[in-house]
Amino acid sequence: MGLAVLVLGLVLFIGAHVLVSLRERRAALVKQLGEWPYKGAVALVSLLGIVLIGWGFAEYRAGGGWIELWNPPTWTRHLAALLNWPAIVMVTAAYIPGNIKRTLKHPMLSGVKLWAVAHLLSNGDLGSILLFGSILAWAVYDRISLKRRSDPGGPPIPVGGRRNDILAVVVGTVIYLALAFVFHPLVIGRAVFGSPALGT
Repeated sequence: MGLAVLVLGLVLFIGAHVLVSLRERRAALVKQLGEWPYKGAVALVSLLGIVLIGWGFAEYRAGGGWIELWNPPTWTRHLAALLNWPAIVMVTAAYIPGNIKRTLKHPMLSGVKLWAVAHLLSNGDLGSILLFGSILAWAVYDRISLKRRSDPGGPPIPVGGRRNDILAVVVGTVIYLALAFVFHPLVIGRAVFGSPALGT
C-alpha cells in the first residue's frame, strides 16, 4: 500500500513539473484555462503529489514492507551528510542569486540532483531508490529541457554578486543544520549524525 501511494505521489508531482516543460502544451492549457487557474491547478497537483509521497513513504517504512536491494557501506552515510550541505546551499542560491547562480545557471536543479544522489548512495531499499531515483531522473530531464526551450519563461531575475553568495552559504548552512538536527530525527525518524544508519 505504501509503495503504491508513493508511486502515485511521484507520478502527480513529476507529471505536473513535466507538463510545465512541455511549452506548447502548457501554452494551450494557459489559453484554455487562463494563467492563474492553470498555475493553481499545477500547484494543487504538485502539493497533492508531495503529500502522497510523504504519506506513502511513511507507510512503506512503518508497514513492515521494507525491501532491501543492497546494503550500503557505512561510509556512504557520512558522504551523504557531507554532500547534502552544498546541495542545500545550491537550492538556497536559487532564491538568493549571485555568482553561484551565475556559474550553475540552475542551482535549484543542481542542488536537487546532488541531494538525490547523496540519498541514493546511502539507501539501498526499494522505496528510497524509487523516491530519490525518480527525483534525480526528473531533475536531469528538466535541466535538459531548459536548454531546449525557446520561450523566455518569464522576466529575468536580478543576479547579485559575492555578497549574495555569502548570504546563500550562511542561510543554506542554517537550513542544512535545521534539517539535519531537527527535521530528520523528528519527521524522518533517523538522526543524520551519530546514527548507525542515515536513512532518508
